[in-house]
Amino acid sequence: MTSAPVETELFRPFVRAGDFVFVSGQASIDPQGRLVRGTFEQEMRRSIENVRAVLAVAGLTLMDVVKVGSYVQDAADLPEYNRLYMEYFAALRPARTTITRCLPETVKFEMDVVAYREYTPSLRSEG
Repeated sequence: MTSAPVETELFRPFVRAGDFVFVSGQASIDPQGRLVRGTFEQEMRRSIENVRAVLAVAGLTLMDVVKVGSYVQDAADLPEYNRLYMEYFAALRPARTTITRCLPETVKFEMDVVAYREYTPSLRSEG
């Protein structure tokens, strides 16, 4: 499993707002914060594993994702993006936005998500 990105002065991997968790953009970055270049598929899979690791720290999984924002550098990679996306999110079908040609040439893919923790009455304090 990939290690979750570390919070820094300029970067928070996620922010919790009530039952929502907003995950910051995750690219193909290693645990030391270095870009790991590869094929589009390799970079997308590493990005999603980074999202998965951040969600785990927040106590959530990909099954809790309700919104996906995807950033694809080259529009020619959209068919591959859609194929890989279905591997991870076909059963969930979260809302999604996909933007192309918005990343530097060195980054092929980046993803941010919003996840929601289901309301569980036993976890709520009565008041």
